[in-house]
Amino acid sequence: MFIYIARHAWAYEFGDPRWPDDSQRELEPEGAERYMQVVEALAERGFAPQAIATSPYARCAQTAEIIAKYAPNHAEIVELDALAPSSDFAALVEWSRQTGCKHICWVGHAPDVGLLTAALLGDQLANIRFAKGAIAAVRFDGKVGHAAGELIWHVTAKSLGL
Repeated sequence: MFIYIARHAWAYEFGDPRWPDDSQRELEPEGAERYMQVVEALAERGFAPQAIATSPYARCAQTAEIIAKYAPNHAEIVELDALAPSSDFAALVEWSRQTGCKHICWVGHAPDVGLLTAALLGDQLANIRFAKGAIAAVRFDGKVGHAAGELIWHVTAKSLGL
């Protein structure tokens, strides 16, 4: 099984007066376009989630929509409060186990995405930096859970030349 952990794409700046409720802050059009290129490049390399869980925040939901549209499988998107800031690792693992899918994507926020990845790998003290739009792939040979995964790749738009 693979769990892909994605940080939302490039959004408008925090504190933008257009979104007094930060949960409604959206992706910048250029950020959405750049992220589409990231997803297309990764899809050519096998990135194909079958289920996508996203934070209910607008920028994450929009990022999940890009993944669903441009990756193979056109995965169903599920909003989970467990991916809102201060993510709930146990709830995400349980949801992932219940999907029955072999390729799952979690879309969330920094620093949570780094902390979730570290927990899957076994070192919750690890500092895994996720730039905006970064995605990591963690493989599990057995049961999904704490310290059970292996980091296969971690990419940014810049590392893909985008």
